[in-house]
Amino acid sequence: MEGNTQTATAPEELTTRFEESRRELTGYAYRMLGSAFEAEDAVQETYIRAWRGYERFEGRAALRSWLYRIATNVCLDMLGSRERRARPMDLGPAREPVISNLNTLPEVTWIEPMPTGLVVPEGDPAEVAVARESIKLAFVAALQHLPPRQRAVLVLCEVLRWQATEVAELLDTSVASVNSALQRARATLEAGPAVPSGPAELTAEDRALLDRYVKAFEAYDMDTLTSLIQEDAQQSMPPFDLWLSGRDDILTWWFGAGIGCQGSKVVPTISANGSPAFGQYKPAEGGGYEPWALQVLEIEDGRIAEFTFFLDTQTLFPLFGLPLTFEG
Repeated sequence: MEGNTQTATAPEELTTRFEESRRELTGYAYRMLGSAFEAEDAVQETYIRAWRGYERFEGRAALRSWLYRIATNVCLDMLGSRERRARPMDLGPAREPVISNLNTLPEVTWIEPMPTGLVVPEGDPAEVAVARESIKLAFVAALQHLPPRQRAVLVLCEVLRWQATEVAELLDTSVASVNSALQRARATLEAGPAVPSGPAELTAEDRALLDRYVKAFEAYDMDTLTSLIQEDAQQSMPPFDLWLSGRDDILTWWFGAGIGCQGSKVVPTISANGSPAFGQYKPAEGGGYEPWALQVLEIEDGRIAEFTFFLDTQTLFPLFGLPLTFEG
């Protein structure tokens, strides 16, 4: 009878512990895969494999470590079948803000944004700050340059603060191999582009800045926008490969090829990748407004340092709680 009771309660225990770990597992999978939707698929597959294999678990390792082992294998399997995800900045230099440079690349798979609340844990402020910083778009993009196993080692050691011995056990390898992979991963990241470091939490000044930005963008007020944007700011617009470097080029685009955005409505939404995000609705030809972009902004030194306009509104707006229709 005792054995039957243990078997009956095992799935309930697994489900409870899994739900407690869902947010951190989703964050881990997102850093590995660079996609909110693939991360969710990976976490669901982790749960399925854990459920099927629970009777063989027998408590030989901590349940959390066992779930991470399964999640790692799921992510490695998924990464083995496709090219890495990228941002426009990964593919070449910035170009002139002219419409002829606006191209799509069907063979490229882009980094996707992630709602911060789905992956950042509550609790210790220091841990929350590390979690927020390690899901920034630039950092997630930098991770994609690493081979999958190096990526797992770096995230487990540097972000989740696992010991090398724990990672070695999870990956069925030696501590020396883990330390070597970690050293190579660090060297690769250090040799790449600098990853900007924005504020861990928005200050009152940051929120006031964002309020001024929304009003200025909706009014298409060039003078105010100029005062709010850093001189060396960047802009990208996935799925287009064009990206812009410098405030002058950004504003040249907005008031030139991108003039159709004039008169847009900008709606604050939940944070994306630890950064403020907005739904942009552009004036529609027949009247009213149509969803145009999920804007993700980076703030540095009291000004806006980067704009990412994700144009896949049909999939991203529902993820961020934004309606697909807007009357104004």
